[in-house]
Amino acid sequence: MAQSYGSKRTVVGAHYGLRDWLSQRVTAALMALFTLAVIVQVLTPGPMGYDKWAGIFSTQWMKVLTFVVIVSLLVHVWVGMRDILMDYVKSVGARLALQVATIVWLV
Repeated sequence: MAQSYGSKRTVVGAHYGLRDWLSQRVTAALMALFTLAVIVQVLTPGPMGYDKWAGIFSTQWMKVLTFVVIVSLLVHVWVGMRDILMDYVKSVGARLALQVATIVWLV
């Protein structure tokens, strides 16, 4: 019978990257729902002006939802850019520099 010593870390397999994939889908769905909510508000009858636009974002729930969507957008972009860089930039130094540049750009 074989004994294993230490911790076992699986870096490949069925669940590797599942969290990133799931975060991409959740953030995309959240941004889509937010976009639909804003479109519905804009298409309601009445003149479109600053008062109506400010009224859409005046309620507390819309302010919180807007903040959550902005954070979701940042997470969505980070996961996407990181995956692109990991797939296509083979040099570790160049990839690290581009990832740092992406973080600086997002912040």
